[in-house]
Amino acid sequence: MEGEQVGIIPTNEAIQRARDAGLDLVEVAPTSRPPVCRILDYGKYKYEQSKKERISKKKQHSFQMKEMRYRPKIDEHDYQFKTKHVKEFLSSGSKVRAFVMFRGREMAYTEMGRKLLQRLVEDVSEIADVESAPKMEGRTMSMVVSPNSQIMKELKKAYSDKSEDKKTEPADEEKVEKTASEE
Repeated sequence: MEGEQVGIIPTNEAIQRARDAGLDLVEVAPTSRPPVCRILDYGKYKYEQSKKERISKKKQHSFQMKEMRYRPKIDEHDYQFKTKHVKEFLSSGSKVRAFVMFRGREMAYTEMGRKLLQRLVEDVSEIADVESAPKMEGRTMSMVVSPNSQIMKELKKAYSDKSEDKKTEPADEEKVEKTASEE
């Protein structure tokens, strides 16, 4: 009687069938008329549901938002150093919020900050797309860049290859254990 449909039966008869089988009567679709129920082991069902949920969470790629702070009068070496880190963040699949902080009289020269952010866009254009253009928020000018689709495809491929390698490793360990116990 595995997976067979019984049809419409009274509730007390369904409960009795579940008790006879040593299982639970679970209401699957309570809103339909008549309600749909299944006879199954509820503990096992809950375990399988949580297992499916964990696997789906594992497959999700959550992104992180990294931040990089610049100053309008930044030295060339400092700019290169920070931009190198921005490229690393983008290559690892993170979005980057780059912002320029202005102090005191620097507020009169916000165009320097805009030029700096535009230069950053040009420097990371091969691996990133601008998600939000530079805009002023109080004393800071910020923009968001995200990795382009090509980078994300490469990351997904690398991630799937890595997960496949993990699946094959336990089988190799079992072989080693068997050969060690045979001796």
